Amino acid sequence: MANTKNQLFQKRRLRVRNKLRNSASARPRLCVNRSNKNISVQLIDDAKGVTIASASSLEKGLGVVGSNNLTTAAKIGSTIAERAKKAGVEKCYFDRGAFLFHGKVKALADAAREGGLKF
Repeated sequence: MANTKNQLFQKRRLRVRNKLRNSASARPRLCVNRSNKNISVQLIDDAKGVTIASASSLEKGLGVVGSNNLTTAAKIGSTIAERAKKAGVEKCYFDRGAFLFHGKVKALADAAREGGLKF
């Protein structure tokens, strides 16, 4: 019996998260969430259970409200890198969730690396 698309998505999500839990102890994680219309990212400290910094395409100040393309993802990536630097974070783990490291997720990661985040 074939798995549904949603079941495969959940399996992939749990697999990535468990690998991060086993290796991530002192560093925060950069968590990406992507929908059909928007993209958002959070820098989360799991030890304290707080969000250190976040960026989203829903923020009016970024000028990309409601768009979800490669340039938007790159802008969100550079914004989160800038906000992480202000918060004093240089190293983190990249949590792509169940999203494939391709296209928008890759553009976001590359822009965050160019902005100074190391993962």
